[in-house]
Amino acid sequence: MRALLAASCAALAVAALAVAPTAFAADAITAQYRTSASGATTDQAEPWFKLVNSGTTSIPLSDVKIRYYFKSDTPDVGYRFACSWAVRGCGNVTGQFGTLTGGPADRYLEVGFTSGAGTINPGADSGDLQLRFYRTNWGPINQTDDYSFRADSNYSASNKITVHRGGTLLWGTPPGGTPPTTTTTSSTPPNPNGPKLFDDFAYNNSSDSRISQRGWTVRSGGGGPGVPGAEWDASRVTFPTVDGQKVLRLDSWNNGSAAKQTELFHQRKFFEGTYASRVKFSDVPVFGPDGDHVVQTFFTITPLDAPMAPNYGEIDFEYLPNGGWGEQGNIMYETTWETYQNEPWVADNIHNEQRVSYNGWHDLVFQVANGRVKYYIDGVLVADHGDKYYPETPMSINFNLWFISGGLQGSSAERAYQQEVDYVYFAKDQVLSPAQVKTAVQDYRNAGVTHTDNV
Repeated sequence: MRALLAASCAALAVAALAVAPTAFAADAITAQYRTSASGATTDQAEPWFKLVNSGTTSIPLSDVKIRYYFKSDTPDVGYRFACSWAVRGCGNVTGQFGTLTGGPADRYLEVGFTSGAGTINPGADSGDLQLRFYRTNWGPINQTDDYSFRADSNYSASNKITVHRGGTLLWGTPPGGTPPTTTTTSSTPPNPNGPKLFDDFAYNNSSDSRISQRGWTVRSGGGGPGVPGAEWDASRVTFPTVDGQKVLRLDSWNNGSAAKQTELFHQRKFFEGTYASRVKFSDVPVFGPDGDHVVQTFFTITPLDAPMAPNYGEIDFEYLPNGGWGEQGNIMYETTWETYQNEPWVADNIHNEQRVSYNGWHDLVFQVANGRVKYYIDGVLVADHGDKYYPETPMSINFNLWFISGGLQGSSAERAYQQEVDYVYFAKDQVLSPAQVKTAVQDYRNAGVTHTDNV
């Protein structure tokens, strides 16, 4: 009889986990779940949530926690959280990780809210919470053994997601095992001695073997963007000495029809942190007639796997000295991309612009951290983007100089434009001000360091 009573009590306790106690009967939230990463393995899990208030009281989201349960992957190097987009604003969404033992899950992601997220009124919902997390080494995540995972691309209620208000369970059934630990933050504190890339471009020419050994590629062959049929000419990527300092020079040429464009890019391994470069833009060609729609750049990019692929990312500084894309004069764009498709053209991005000349040398910095991408020119904040436009995957670092299709002026005379780059710098997982970047670069130069990369 004692065993029977114990079993009955245990069954009642488990059943009670999925509902709120009587004292909180007016509070009721249903957790809806879907994912945009439905594969058995993925480089990042993407649990998306929508909370529906099915009760009779308004509930401040700052009182609410959502837990998504999963199995850790080997080796356990830790996880990081990111918000791609949220109706209530990614700046109002937090993510932490906790641990469990003895049940079908040993980890959970706990999602919380700041007061800026507002409340959910009866009958209303929170709107989309498009979230993701990944291993700190970007290793594969096996989702098949994750308690809360379900390969659904459409929202529906999931009782393997739990919702809590204070110490009260409002929705879902936890996986069991020992009580959860105090949650730990998902981000790693900035490490001033952490991984960095610095390159002073002290190379002999575009065939210098150190370029490829250090992860760079001098682009050659065909392909976009640019004038149809244009060639990416590696020989026009050079490393002259300017004012006593080695620089990267991109020199792009055309004759009104044919074109030779230039690009240098690093391998795809850069994500959150601070990116910086000192770049010399030019408003006029070094010879020949002016007027072509030319694009001079410093940017990062993730390749587009398919039209409108959600994991595409791009962060751009693009200077158009002669206009283009409907602009008539000097314009600088800072553009952060969610995704796009070529045919028919659909662009999902956000941008700022400055309609002034940037002829000459300029310090460019962008910070990728905490769900925001912030752009600086010569120490001044010029753009702040986030929400769904925040990048999801590692990117390459790129510089290129190219001509907009249909943007060559009518002359058949030869002409060439140049862009020069003094250095490039990246500090992984650190948010550095433009002044701090200048100090770091000068420290490298004072020490005689022309290249380092431990990213």
